[in-house]
Amino acid sequence: MAQDHISYLKDQAKAIRKTALTMIYKAQSGHPGGSFSAADILAALYFHFLKLDPQQPKWPDRDRFVLSKGHVCPALYSALILKGFLPKDSVSTLRRQGSLLQGHPDMKRCPGIDISTGSLGQGFSCAVGMALAAKRDNKKYMTYTLLGDGECNEGQIWEAAQTANKYQLDNLIVFVDHNRLQNDGFTEDIMPSADIAEKFHAFGFQTVNINGHHMEEIVSAVSFMLSQKNGKPKCIVCDTVKGKGVSFMENVAVWHGIAPDDEQYRQAIRELEGGLL
Repeated sequence: MAQDHISYLKDQAKAIRKTALTMIYKAQSGHPGGSFSAADILAALYFHFLKLDPQQPKWPDRDRFVLSKGHVCPALYSALILKGFLPKDSVSTLRRQGSLLQGHPDMKRCPGIDISTGSLGQGFSCAVGMALAAKRDNKKYMTYTLLGDGECNEGQIWEAAQTANKYQLDNLIVFVDHNRLQNDGFTEDIMPSADIAEKFHAFGFQTVNINGHHMEEIVSAVSFMLSQKNGKPKCIVCDTVKGKGVSFMENVAVWHGIAPDDEQYRQAIRELEGGLL
């Protein structure tokens, strides 16, 4: 892939972080840590891979994306704003009553949301259902879903994985945002997840581990998985940093779900614009 396009995708990831930060700051509520760890993945999907039409959000042949870890919706909303699904002034409406941008993705309110998510584990099951429907209807669209590593504590994740394997859903690509932190601390301390890639492999998935902040690796991994029509569902485990791009947020559990104050917001914007990444 041309380096100028990789640079473009990196710029979109930076824009996703800045827009999500502003959204959370204005709302004084939201989840910055996981939004920032997922930003590069979302940039690659929304600005390179996903076949979508902002003018037809319900286009039947669109690719599907499910944010199973629905609490990091500020990053997803940012991608939708930058892609043209939502008006730019919606940045100021996160979590307001009646807003398109609720605290978790709402498919009935927000254009571009394929399924309402928030209860951890359930989004993955919905993604499996979408991929299965595509197979049965002989449709060519892909289904992508993004899980958190803390979310992988949920038993429903592994029930869905078994189902994806049974029905040979090679039209399903799962990303795991492996930032090693969840709401209450490090995943290793709360519930060790062992080797997530090996777990998915044991459930019949074709798996790979990558650096989830290295755009070339993300694009290469997705491109490779798309070429593999072998009956195996796909899993890309992305090693990431919670709060990526802001020094005082990186690898700090409390930034899972709090908003910055005025000075913290100004410092975070300076760092994102100045290229701490």
